[in-house]
Amino acid sequence: MSAELGAKVAEAERALRTRDEPPAGRTKPRRRRGAKAGSRGSVASPAVKAAPSADSAVPSAWEKPVPATPVPSGAGMASVSAKIPVYAALDLGTNNCRLLVAVPTRPGQFRVIDAFSRIVRLGEGLGRTGSLAGTAMDRAVAALEICSQKLSAREICGARLIATEACRAAANGEEFIERVHRETGLKLEIVSRETEARLAVSGCGSLVDRSAKGAVLFDIGGGSSEIALLDLRHGASRRLSNHIVAWTSLPVGVVSLAERHGGRNVTPELFERMIREVEAMIDDFPGRHRLRDLVGREGFHLLGTSGTVTTLAGVHLELERYDRRQVDGLWLSDEETDRLVARIAGWSFEERVANPCIGSDRADLVLAGCAILEAIRRVWPAKTLRVADRGLREGLLTEMMVADGVWRRAATAQARQTA
Repeated sequence: MSAELGAKVAEAERALRTRDEPPAGRTKPRRRRGAKAGSRGSVASPAVKAAPSADSAVPSAWEKPVPATPVPSGAGMASVSAKIPVYAALDLGTNNCRLLVAVPTRPGQFRVIDAFSRIVRLGEGLGRTGSLAGTAMDRAVAALEICSQKLSAREICGARLIATEACRAAANGEEFIERVHRETGLKLEIVSRETEARLAVSGCGSLVDRSAKGAVLFDIGGGSSEIALLDLRHGASRRLSNHIVAWTSLPVGVVSLAERHGGRNVTPELFERMIREVEAMIDDFPGRHRLRDLVGREGFHLLGTSGTVTTLAGVHLELERYDRRQVDGLWLSDEETDRLVARIAGWSFEERVANPCIGSDRADLVLAGCAILEAIRRVWPAKTLRVADRGLREGLLTEMMVADGVWRRAATAQARQTA
Protein backbone atom coordinates (compact mmCIF):
# COMPACT_ATOMS: atom_id res chain seq x y z
CA MET A 1 0.00 0.00 0.00
CA SER A 2 1.37 3.39 -0.96
CA ALA A 3 2.08 6.02 1.69
CA GLU A 4 -0.65 8.29 0.28
CA LEU A 5 -3.29 5.56 0.27
CA GLY A 6 -2.20 4.42 3.70
CA ALA A 7 -2.69 7.93 5.05
CA LYS A 8 -6.21 8.13 3.57
CA VAL A 9 -7.18 4.77 5.05
CA ALA A 10 -5.79 5.78 8.42
CA GLU A 11 -7.83 8.96 8.25
CA ALA A 12 -11.00 6.98 7.51
CA GLU A 13 -10.37 4.54 10.32
CA ARG A 14 -9.75 7.39 12.76
CA ALA A 15 -13.03 8.98 11.66
CA LEU A 16 -14.90 5.71 12.18
CA ARG A 17 -13.36 5.23 15.64
CA THR A 18 -13.94 8.77 16.83
CA ARG A 19 -17.49 9.40 15.63
CA ASP A 20 -18.77 9.01 19.16
CA GLU A 21 -16.39 11.61 20.55
CA PRO A 22 -18.09 14.97 21.26
CA PRO A 23 -16.97 17.88 19.07
CA ALA A 24 -14.24 20.01 20.60
CA GLY A 25 -15.94 23.38 20.51
CA ARG A 26 -17.05 25.15 17.38
CA THR A 27 -15.28 24.35 14.18
CA LYS A 28 -15.12 26.01 10.82
CA PRO A 29 -17.68 24.66 8.33
CA ARG A 30 -16.31 21.80 6.30
CA ARG A 31 -15.96 22.78 2.67
CA ARG A 32 -17.70 20.69 0.12
CA ARG A 33 -15.30 18.44 -1.70
CA GLY A 34 -14.15 20.02 -4.93
CA ALA A 35 -15.65 23.43 -4.28
CA LYS A 36 -14.34 26.54 -2.61
CA ALA A 37 -16.43 28.04 0.12
CA GLY A 38 -19.41 29.81 -1.40
CA SER A 39 -18.73 28.50 -4.90
CA ARG A 40 -22.39 27.60 -5.38
CA GLY A 41 -23.27 31.27 -5.15
CA SER A 42 -22.88 31.65 -8.90
CA VAL A 43 -25.27 28.81 -9.70
CA ALA A 44 -28.79 29.83 -10.66
CA SER A 45 -30.89 26.86 -9.54
CA PRO A 46 -33.95 26.16 -11.70
CA ALA A 47 -37.09 26.07 -9.63
CA VAL A 48 -40.34 24.20 -10.17
CA LYS A 49 -43.46 26.10 -9.15
CA ALA A 50 -44.78 23.43 -6.84
CA ALA A 51 -48.07 24.53 -5.36
CA PRO A 52 -50.08 21.40 -6.10
CA SER A 53 -53.85 21.34 -6.00
CA ALA A 54 -55.80 18.58 -4.33
CA ASP A 55 -55.48 15.25 -6.11
CA SER A 56 -57.54 12.22 -5.21
CA ALA A 57 -54.57 9.98 -5.99
CA VAL A 58 -52.35 11.84 -3.54
CA PRO A 59 -52.76 12.34 0.24
CA SER A 60 -53.90 15.72 1.55
CA ALA A 61 -50.33 16.60 2.55
CA TRP A 62 -49.69 17.34 -1.11
CA GLU A 63 -52.43 19.90 -1.43
CA LYS A 64 -50.69 23.07 -0.39
CA PRO A 65 -47.05 23.95 0.26
CA VAL A 66 -46.23 25.79 3.48
CA PRO A 67 -45.27 29.45 2.81
CA ALA A 68 -42.15 31.10 4.12
CA THR A 69 -42.20 31.25 7.88
CA PRO A 70 -41.45 34.67 9.38
CA VAL A 71 -38.05 34.50 11.00
CA PRO A 72 -38.48 33.78 14.72
CA SER A 73 -37.18 36.52 16.96
CA GLY A 74 -35.39 33.97 19.11
CA ALA A 75 -33.22 32.92 16.17
CA GLY A 76 -31.07 36.01 16.45
CA MET A 77 -31.60 36.90 12.77
CA ALA A 78 -31.70 40.45 11.49
CA SER A 79 -34.82 42.33 10.45
CA VAL A 80 -36.48 41.83 7.10
CA SER A 81 -35.16 43.73 4.12
CA ALA A 82 -37.85 45.40 2.02
CA LYS A 83 -35.65 45.66 -1.06
CA ILE A 84 -34.04 42.28 -1.65
CA PRO A 85 -35.95 39.34 -0.17
CA VAL A 86 -33.56 36.73 1.16
CA TYR A 87 -34.75 33.20 1.94
CA ALA A 88 -33.13 30.41 3.92
CA ALA A 89 -33.72 26.67 3.82
CA LEU A 90 -32.17 24.19 6.22
CA ASP A 91 -32.43 20.41 6.00
CA LEU A 92 -31.27 18.34 8.97
CA GLY A 93 -31.28 14.75 7.81
CA THR A 94 -30.14 11.43 9.19
CA ASN A 95 -26.67 11.89 7.74
CA ASN A 96 -26.22 15.55 6.74
CA CYS A 97 -26.95 19.07 7.90
CA ARG A 98 -27.39 21.41 4.92
CA LEU A 99 -28.24 25.09 4.57
CA LEU A 100 -28.94 27.29 1.55
CA VAL A 101 -29.51 31.05 1.56
CA ALA A 102 -30.81 32.48 -1.71
CA VAL A 103 -32.45 35.44 -3.43
CA PRO A 104 -34.99 35.20 -6.28
CA THR A 105 -33.74 36.20 -9.72
CA ARG A 106 -35.49 35.55 -13.02
CA PRO A 107 -38.97 34.01 -12.83
CA GLY A 108 -38.64 30.44 -11.59
CA GLN A 109 -35.01 30.81 -10.55
CA PHE A 110 -32.95 31.90 -7.60
CA ARG A 111 -29.31 32.61 -6.82
CA VAL A 112 -27.59 30.95 -3.88
CA ILE A 113 -25.65 33.52 -1.83
CA ASP A 114 -24.51 31.26 0.99
CA ALA A 115 -24.37 27.53 1.66
CA PHE A 116 -23.24 25.07 4.29
CA SER A 117 -23.06 21.29 4.41
CA ARG A 118 -21.66 18.92 6.99
CA ILE A 119 -21.95 15.18 7.59
CA VAL A 120 -23.20 14.80 11.19
CA ARG A 121 -24.64 11.25 11.18
CA LEU A 122 -27.45 12.26 13.51
CA GLY A 123 -29.15 8.89 13.02
CA GLU A 124 -26.12 6.83 13.95
CA GLY A 125 -27.24 3.90 16.13
CA LEU A 126 -30.90 4.92 15.88
CA GLY A 127 -32.00 1.62 14.39
CA ARG A 128 -30.46 -0.26 17.31
CA THR A 129 -31.55 1.96 20.22
CA GLY A 130 -34.60 3.82 18.94
CA SER A 131 -33.17 7.11 20.19
CA LEU A 132 -30.69 9.75 19.06
CA ALA A 133 -27.28 9.25 20.67
CA GLY A 134 -25.82 12.03 22.78
CA THR A 135 -22.67 12.33 20.71
CA ALA A 136 -24.67 12.38 17.47
CA MET A 137 -26.83 15.19 18.82
CA ASP A 138 -23.69 17.07 19.88
CA ARG A 139 -22.33 16.87 16.33
CA ALA A 140 -25.62 18.11 14.88
CA VAL A 141 -25.89 21.00 17.35
CA ALA A 142 -22.32 22.07 16.53
CA ALA A 143 -23.23 22.21 12.83
CA LEU A 144 -26.49 24.03 13.55
CA GLU A 145 -24.61 26.65 15.57
CA ILE A 146 -22.65 27.47 12.41
CA CYS A 147 -25.91 27.72 10.47
CA SER A 148 -27.32 30.06 13.10
CA GLN A 149 -24.26 32.30 12.82
CA LYS A 150 -24.61 32.42 9.04
CA LEU A 151 -28.28 33.37 9.27
CA SER A 152 -27.61 35.99 11.93
CA ALA A 153 -25.26 37.77 9.51
CA ARG A 154 -28.04 38.39 6.95
CA GLU A 155 -31.47 39.97 6.70
CA ILE A 156 -33.77 36.98 6.21
CA CYS A 157 -37.35 37.64 5.14
CA GLY A 158 -38.48 34.03 5.56
CA ALA A 159 -37.10 30.62 6.38
CA ARG A 160 -38.04 26.97 6.66
CA LEU A 161 -35.81 24.84 8.83
CA ILE A 162 -36.75 21.16 8.69
CA ALA A 163 -35.72 17.87 10.25
CA THR A 164 -36.50 14.55 8.60
CA GLU A 165 -36.33 10.82 9.30
CA ALA A 166 -33.95 10.68 12.26
CA CYS A 167 -36.04 13.12 14.28
CA ARG A 168 -39.30 11.56 13.06
CA ALA A 169 -38.29 8.08 14.18
CA ALA A 170 -36.39 8.83 17.39
CA ALA A 171 -38.12 8.55 20.75
CA ASN A 172 -36.24 11.68 21.82
CA GLY A 173 -36.67 13.56 18.55
CA GLU A 174 -38.88 16.30 20.01
CA GLU A 175 -36.53 16.72 22.96
CA PHE A 176 -33.65 17.22 20.54
CA ILE A 177 -35.62 19.85 18.61
CA GLU A 178 -36.19 21.71 21.89
CA ARG A 179 -32.48 21.51 22.68
CA VAL A 180 -31.60 22.93 19.27
CA HIS A 181 -33.94 25.87 19.84
CA ARG A 182 -32.55 26.48 23.31
CA GLU A 183 -28.87 26.33 22.31
CA THR A 184 -28.87 27.78 18.79
CA GLY A 185 -32.08 29.83 18.54
CA LEU A 186 -33.15 27.81 15.48
CA LYS A 187 -36.65 26.36 15.56
CA LEU A 188 -36.77 23.24 13.41
CA GLU A 189 -39.97 21.54 12.28
CA ILE A 190 -40.14 17.77 11.88
CA VAL A 191 -41.79 17.24 8.49
CA SER A 192 -43.84 14.25 7.41
CA ARG A 193 -42.69 11.76 4.81
CA GLU A 194 -45.36 13.10 2.45
CA THR A 195 -43.92 16.59 2.73
CA GLU A 196 -40.39 15.30 2.24
CA ALA A 197 -41.38 13.49 -0.96
CA ARG A 198 -43.16 16.60 -2.29
CA LEU A 199 -40.15 18.78 -1.55
CA ALA A 200 -37.92 16.38 -3.48
CA VAL A 201 -40.16 16.85 -6.53
CA SER A 202 -40.21 20.62 -6.05
CA GLY A 203 -36.44 20.76 -5.68
CA CYS A 204 -35.27 18.69 -8.62
CA GLY A 205 -38.36 18.11 -10.72
CA SER A 206 -37.14 20.65 -13.27
CA LEU A 207 -34.63 18.03 -14.40
CA VAL A 208 -37.41 15.68 -15.51
CA ASP A 209 -37.30 15.41 -19.30
CA ARG A 210 -40.35 17.39 -20.45
CA SER A 211 -40.70 15.14 -23.48
CA ALA A 212 -40.93 12.06 -21.27
CA LYS A 213 -44.18 10.18 -20.78
CA GLY A 214 -43.29 9.08 -17.29
CA ALA A 215 -40.53 9.13 -14.70
CA VAL A 216 -39.69 7.80 -11.27
CA LEU A 217 -38.03 10.37 -9.01
CA PHE A 218 -36.21 9.10 -5.92
CA ASP A 219 -34.25 10.57 -3.05
CA ILE A 220 -32.00 8.12 -1.16
CA GLY A 221 -31.48 9.60 2.28
CA GLY A 222 -29.69 8.55 5.41
CA GLY A 223 -32.70 7.04 7.19
CA SER A 224 -35.44 6.94 4.55
CA SER A 225 -35.80 6.94 0.78
CA GLU A 226 -38.61 8.84 -0.96
CA ILE A 227 -39.99 7.71 -4.31
CA ALA A 228 -42.54 9.50 -6.53
CA LEU A 229 -44.08 8.21 -9.77
CA LEU A 230 -44.83 10.92 -12.34
CA ASP A 231 -47.30 10.38 -15.18
CA LEU A 232 -46.54 12.87 -17.96
CA ARG A 233 -48.51 11.31 -20.82
CA HIS A 234 -50.78 14.34 -21.12
CA GLY A 235 -47.89 16.79 -21.07
CA ALA A 236 -45.97 18.24 -18.16
CA SER A 237 -47.49 21.30 -16.48
CA ARG A 238 -45.49 23.93 -14.64
CA ARG A 239 -46.64 22.37 -11.37
CA LEU A 240 -44.93 19.05 -11.78
CA SER A 241 -46.20 17.66 -8.48
CA ASN A 242 -49.70 17.63 -10.01
CA HIS A 243 -48.43 14.67 -12.06
CA ILE A 244 -47.59 12.49 -9.05
CA VAL A 245 -49.78 9.40 -9.30
CA ALA A 246 -48.17 7.41 -6.48
CA TRP A 247 -45.48 7.92 -3.87
CA THR A 248 -43.87 6.09 -0.99
CA SER A 249 -41.27 6.63 1.69
CA LEU A 250 -39.18 3.55 2.39
CA PRO A 251 -37.98 3.25 6.01
CA VAL A 252 -34.42 2.65 4.85
CA GLY A 253 -31.46 4.86 3.96
CA VAL A 254 -27.72 4.57 3.58
CA VAL A 255 -27.00 4.89 7.31
CA SER A 256 -29.65 2.47 8.53
CA LEU A 257 -28.89 -0.14 5.85
CA ALA A 258 -25.13 0.07 6.39
CA GLU A 259 -25.55 -0.28 10.14
CA ARG A 260 -27.67 -3.41 9.72
CA HIS A 261 -25.37 -5.13 7.25
CA GLY A 262 -22.00 -3.41 7.55
CA GLY A 263 -20.47 -1.02 5.07
CA ARG A 264 -16.74 -1.68 5.18
CA ASN A 265 -16.27 -5.23 3.91
CA VAL A 266 -19.22 -5.91 1.62
CA THR A 267 -19.11 -9.25 -0.18
CA PRO A 268 -21.17 -9.87 -3.34
CA GLU A 269 -23.50 -12.05 -1.28
CA LEU A 270 -24.01 -9.33 1.31
CA PHE A 271 -24.58 -6.72 -1.39
CA GLU A 272 -27.26 -8.90 -2.99
CA ARG A 273 -28.89 -9.43 0.41
CA MET A 274 -29.14 -5.67 0.90
CA ILE A 275 -30.73 -5.24 -2.54
CA ARG A 276 -33.34 -7.91 -1.86
CA GLU A 277 -34.21 -6.39 1.51
CA VAL A 278 -35.02 -3.07 -0.16
CA GLU A 279 -36.87 -4.82 -3.01
CA ALA A 280 -39.13 -6.45 -0.42
CA MET A 281 -39.96 -3.03 1.00
CA ILE A 282 -40.85 -1.71 -2.45
CA ASP A 283 -43.07 -4.78 -3.01
CA ASP A 284 -45.21 -3.55 -0.13
CA PHE A 285 -45.81 -0.26 -1.99
CA PRO A 286 -49.31 -0.64 -3.54
CA GLY A 287 -48.77 2.10 -6.15
CA ARG A 288 -45.57 0.69 -7.64
CA HIS A 289 -47.35 -0.50 -10.81
CA ARG A 290 -49.02 2.80 -11.71
CA LEU A 291 -46.58 3.32 -14.63
CA ARG A 292 -46.38 -0.34 -15.59
CA ASP A 293 -47.07 0.26 -19.30
CA LEU A 294 -44.25 2.85 -19.51
CA VAL A 295 -41.48 1.23 -17.48
CA GLY A 296 -38.46 0.17 -19.50
CA ARG A 297 -39.65 1.84 -22.72
CA GLU A 298 -38.71 4.98 -24.60
CA GLY A 299 -40.06 8.08 -22.92
CA PHE A 300 -39.47 6.75 -19.40
CA HIS A 301 -36.51 7.53 -17.16
CA LEU A 302 -35.31 7.63 -13.57
CA LEU A 303 -34.28 10.80 -11.76
CA GLY A 304 -32.19 10.44 -8.63
CA THR A 305 -31.18 13.01 -6.04
CA SER A 306 -28.81 11.88 -3.31
CA GLY A 307 -25.17 11.46 -2.43
CA THR A 308 -25.35 7.99 -3.96
CA VAL A 309 -26.18 9.08 -7.49
CA THR A 310 -23.93 12.16 -7.40
CA THR A 311 -21.08 9.91 -6.27
CA LEU A 312 -21.72 7.57 -9.20
CA ALA A 313 -21.66 10.56 -11.53
CA GLY A 314 -18.37 11.82 -10.09
CA VAL A 315 -16.77 8.40 -10.46
CA HIS A 316 -18.13 8.13 -14.01
CA LEU A 317 -16.59 11.48 -14.95
CA GLU A 318 -13.34 10.50 -13.18
CA LEU A 319 -13.31 13.82 -11.36
CA GLU A 320 -10.21 14.55 -9.32
CA ARG A 321 -12.38 16.82 -7.19
CA TYR A 322 -16.15 16.80 -7.00
CA ASP A 323 -17.72 19.46 -9.23
CA ARG A 324 -21.44 20.10 -8.91
CA ARG A 325 -21.57 21.93 -12.24
CA GLN A 326 -20.52 18.80 -14.11
CA VAL A 327 -22.70 16.43 -12.09
CA ASP A 328 -26.07 18.17 -11.79
CA GLY A 329 -28.23 17.17 -14.75
CA LEU A 330 -25.89 14.44 -16.03
CA TRP A 331 -27.51 11.54 -17.91
CA LEU A 332 -26.28 7.97 -17.35
CA SER A 333 -27.31 5.09 -19.58
CA ASP A 334 -28.47 1.80 -18.09
CA GLU A 335 -25.20 0.16 -19.17
CA GLU A 336 -23.10 2.93 -17.67
CA THR A 337 -24.91 2.64 -14.35
CA ASP A 338 -24.42 -1.15 -14.38
CA ARG A 339 -20.67 -0.71 -14.88
CA LEU A 340 -20.38 1.99 -12.21
CA VAL A 341 -22.21 -0.02 -9.53
CA ALA A 342 -20.18 -3.13 -10.35
CA ARG A 343 -16.96 -1.13 -10.28
CA ILE A 344 -17.62 0.44 -6.87
CA ALA A 345 -18.93 -2.83 -5.44
CA GLY A 346 -15.69 -4.46 -6.52
CA TRP A 347 -13.51 -1.95 -4.66
CA SER A 348 -12.13 -2.61 -1.22
CA PHE A 349 -12.88 -0.20 1.61
CA GLU A 350 -9.41 1.28 1.12
CA GLU A 351 -10.03 1.86 -2.58
CA ARG A 352 -13.33 3.59 -1.82
CA VAL A 353 -11.57 5.87 0.64
CA ALA A 354 -8.94 6.70 -1.98
CA ASN A 355 -11.51 7.80 -4.56
CA PRO A 356 -11.87 11.62 -4.40
CA CYS A 357 -15.62 11.49 -5.03
CA ILE A 358 -16.19 9.06 -2.13
CA GLY A 359 -13.51 9.64 0.49
CA SER A 360 -13.52 8.70 4.15
CA ASP A 361 -16.91 10.34 4.85
CA ARG A 362 -18.84 8.06 2.49
CA ALA A 363 -16.64 4.98 2.12
CA ASP A 364 -18.75 2.91 4.53
CA LEU A 365 -22.11 4.17 3.18
CA VAL A 366 -21.79 4.20 -0.60
CA LEU A 367 -22.50 0.50 -1.14
CA ALA A 368 -25.65 0.68 0.97
CA GLY A 369 -26.74 3.53 -1.31
CA CYS A 370 -25.89 1.49 -4.39
CA ALA A 371 -27.98 -1.39 -3.03
CA ILE A 372 -31.02 0.90 -2.64
CA LEU A 373 -30.42 2.24 -6.15
CA GLU A 374 -30.21 -1.29 -7.57
CA ALA A 375 -33.49 -2.26 -5.91
CA ILE A 376 -35.19 0.78 -7.48
CA ARG A 377 -33.71 -0.06 -10.89
CA ARG A 378 -34.94 -3.65 -10.67
CA VAL A 379 -38.50 -2.59 -9.89
CA TRP A 380 -38.52 0.28 -12.43
CA PRO A 381 -35.94 -0.55 -15.13
CA ALA A 382 -35.13 2.42 -17.34
CA LYS A 383 -32.80 3.08 -20.23
CA THR A 384 -31.54 6.29 -18.62
CA LEU A 385 -30.94 7.77 -15.20
CA ARG A 386 -30.59 11.50 -14.66
CA VAL A 387 -28.51 12.78 -11.74
CA ALA A 388 -29.63 15.73 -9.61
CA ASP A 389 -27.35 17.55 -7.19
CA ARG A 390 -30.26 19.36 -5.58
CA GLY A 391 -33.13 18.34 -3.38
CA LEU A 392 -35.06 19.34 -0.27
CA ARG A 393 -33.44 22.71 0.30
CA GLU A 394 -34.13 23.78 -3.27
CA GLY A 395 -37.70 22.55 -2.86
CA LEU A 396 -38.10 24.58 0.31
CA LEU A 397 -36.78 27.72 -1.36
CA THR A 398 -38.98 27.20 -4.41
CA GLU A 399 -42.16 26.73 -2.41
CA MET A 400 -41.48 29.75 -0.21
CA MET A 401 -40.85 32.01 -3.19
CA VAL A 402 -43.94 30.72 -5.00
CA ALA A 403 -46.11 31.20 -1.92
CA ASP A 404 -44.81 34.74 -1.41
CA GLY A 405 -45.31 35.61 -5.09
CA VAL A 406 -41.83 37.11 -5.49
CA TRP A 407 -41.52 36.12 -9.15
CA ARG A 408 -45.06 37.27 -9.91
CA ARG A 409 -44.43 40.67 -8.35
CA ALA A 410 -41.17 41.03 -10.26
CA ALA A 411 -42.89 40.18 -13.55
CA THR A 412 -45.66 42.70 -12.82
CA ALA A 413 -43.12 45.43 -12.02
CA GLN A 414 -41.20 44.71 -15.23
CA ALA A 415 -44.41 44.86 -17.27
CA ARG A 416 -45.23 48.26 -15.82
CA GLN A 417 -41.79 49.57 -16.70
CA THR A 418 -42.10 48.46 -20.32
CA ALA A 419 -45.69 49.69 -20.70
